[in-house]
Amino acid sequence: MAGFRPPRLTTFQTIILLFAAVILAGSLLLMLPVSARDFTVTPFHQALFTATSAVCVTGLVVQDTATHWSWFGQAVIMTLIQIGGMGVITVAAFFALLSGRRISLMQRGTMQEAIAAPKVGGIVRLTGFIIKASLCIEALGAVCMAPVFWRDYGVRGLWMAVFHSVSAFCNAGFDLLGTPQALIVVGGIGFLTWDDIRANKLWLHRYRMQSKVILSTTALLILLPAVWFFFGEFATLPTGERLLASLFQSVTPRTAGFNTADLTALSGVGQGLTILLMLIGGSPGSTAGGMKTTTFAVLVANALAVFRRQSEPHFFGRRIDGKAVNSAATIGMLYLTLFLAGGFVISAVEGLPLSACLFETASAVGTVGLSLGLTPHLGLLSQGILIALMFIGRVGGLTLIYAALSGFSKAGSRLPQEHITVG
Repeated sequence: MAGFRPPRLTTFQTIILLFAAVILAGSLLLMLPVSARDFTVTPFHQALFTATSAVCVTGLVVQDTATHWSWFGQAVIMTLIQIGGMGVITVAAFFALLSGRRISLMQRGTMQEAIAAPKVGGIVRLTGFIIKASLCIEALGAVCMAPVFWRDYGVRGLWMAVFHSVSAFCNAGFDLLGTPQALIVVGGIGFLTWDDIRANKLWLHRYRMQSKVILSTTALLILLPAVWFFFGEFATLPTGERLLASLFQSVTPRTAGFNTADLTALSGVGQGLTILLMLIGGSPGSTAGGMKTTTFAVLVANALAVFRRQSEPHFFGRRIDGKAVNSAATIGMLYLTLFLAGGFVISAVEGLPLSACLFETASAVGTVGLSLGLTPHLGLLSQGILIALMFIGRVGGLTLIYAALSGFSKAGSRLPQEHITVG
């Protein structure tokens, strides 16, 4: 039709479509016979689940990564993890920079939204720093693990070291054997926090308020659960092993998904604490998922402000914008709704205990990958629900809502106000 112009995509729609395109391309590659060890065609729904789990850096699987997929299939999975961990927009921008193309203002705005940067200024430099730092840290992690893997597996051990380093740093949870937890923490604190650490070193007072909140909240979310796991869940282990197991179990639920303990042997409280950590997740602008540490921190700060009868919550001598409080409440409610609704439906359809199903849905929407062993045995509908939860958990609930409602204009007038009693 003459004169017809397709509608221009918003930033949020662009992010969603690019994530979906990468997942679809990965699914088609994983269906190829060369991707499987036995050179058979992997069914589309299994390939789609695996590709979604990789791009959304979750780690839930329906086929064992080490035994089902060939080296080519594992390489596809690792590439999808890398793209998903850094962000589709960030990777695309990096290749554009390598080709010498100029980044437009609109593209810079998309990059800003993708990595949750506070401003457009300096976004290209920050993107370059993210890519370079990520690759360097992953390389360092692989070098540190390589001697052990080489000793135990020979040449194949070198590939395993690289795979585990990328999976750990991107908080993906895909596992061929096991991996250390340091990379998980580094990948989960957020790219902007790294930038603060790089620029200001140990001068903590110079950090952005957001970086201070992320570091302090992350420390508390590691130490406090570790105390419970140390005295409650792993009391029978030797002291050294007990300390490491407690710290690892405190770190890995916040989107890494690597597992060194039998999750089915945890008490109800232990599993409940793990679910909470999975829902909170990592930090904004990081390789991690979940509703984010800053969301949790803002909700806690707002509650404390209400308890103290203060008009506004605050951190480190700075008050929090009301829009941030509203967004945090919305995100928290959205994740809680998705987590519960998914668990209820899967429990009803599969006839499984609700608590076990809620564990799987928390793992999916938090893009974690920990499992009680149910996922490979679920039906197509239930696996489809987990795919949707992983996708929403990675691109962000608000991103989906903004993309869906982008055509609606903001109201220019305000409605009459009336009092309502709560609490």
